Amino acid sequence: MIVTLSPAKTLDFDGKCLTSNYSSPEFVSDSKILINRLKKISQDDLCSLMSISEKLAKLNYDRYRSWSLPFDVNNSRQALLAFKGDVYTGFNLESWKASDFNFAQNRLRILSGLYGILKPLDLIQAYRLEMGTALNNKRGKNLYDFWGKKLTNSMNACIKETKSKALVNLASNEYANAIDLKSINAEVITPTFKDHKNGKYKFISFYAKKARGMMADFIIQNKVREPSKLLSFNCGGYYYCPEQSSPNLPVFLRD
Repeated sequence: MIVTLSPAKTLDFDGKCLTSNYSSPEFVSDSKILINRLKKISQDDLCSLMSISEKLAKLNYDRYRSWSLPFDVNNSRQALLAFKGDVYTGFNLESWKASDFNFAQNRLRILSGLYGILKPLDLIQAYRLEMGTALNNKRGKNLYDFWGKKLTNSMNACIKETKSKALVNLASNEYANAIDLKSINAEVITPTFKDHKNGKYKFISFYAKKARGMMADFIIQNKVREPSKLLSFNCGGYYYCPEQSSPNLPVFLRD
């Protein structure tokens, strides 16, 4: 079973390093093409393109100019340790063993606007480039055009290599849309998480993001390989609701 996640805008390159193992991104040469394109954009235009503040535009303007190859442990950090957004608060990495990092390296894939697809231990340098950014480039008008079929092909190669029967899609729509899910050579399962509020169960983005991280952590620490075992997920107070679910769209509720 393969798991996909979105990346995070919040980054931490100074925290405790929980493993000395690392790997290199599959599409770093494509990342360099994007960086060269981003270097040509002014700070003011970054504000407009990314809908960010002047302060964030300056930060990322500088990041693009300091981005350089080759990556090593002195100028980069493993992706899973660098991302610190809402999704990643759902991980309990402090409790991971070497076997957990190894399982994640084979089974977890993080989608990225700049890096395409990342294994957890792939080294990255700090950046901001959301998949939905309308960045004109030599391959098209946005990042979906830029990545084309590469990410789908990479995912299918991973599925074949691991002999996986299912892909658990825990990425947001923005990132999941970078993959042609209809062309994935495995059953695609997209869990939904709802919280009880004002008398109803609702999708609440902040809580759902953390729940996606918790489910990914659950899959990895329990070495889940069969889709049926996903239904036993009960972290953070969530529980499976068969009445609202279908085989490919399981729903988990929290009271």
